[in-house]
Amino acid sequence: MGENQFSRELRLLTPSHFTYVFNDAIPAVSPAFTILARHNSEPAPRLGITLSKKRIRKAVQRNRIKRLIRESFRHKKHALPCVDIIVVGKSGADGMSNEEIYAQLDKLWRKLTKRCNAA
Repeated sequence: MGENQFSRELRLLTPSHFTYVFNDAIPAVSPAFTILARHNSEPAPRLGITLSKKRIRKAVQRNRIKRLIRESFRHKKHALPCVDIIVVGKSGADGMSNEEIYAQLDKLWRKLTKRCNAA
């Protein structure tokens, strides 16, 4: 369990962390999510999630999607480069099943890894 936890060191916590990524991001886009990344000086990738109430109305759905994103990140973090990542949810993400969300995120993690290694 120790290797797959989602500790405080693996999260983007402050607005300055988010601003750093938004200023010069490498994007990976799908119909339900946009993933933005920027290289960091940390020893591991870090994750931040933004799901707006305007796009996903119900808190239950926002929380479910956040849990799925965190779980997907925990399993894929060893394959990701050392980058700060922000996952932005779009309209329609709340209508997807858990399997569809996992499949979409898996595809985005691979796309992001290729783009970050090329940059």
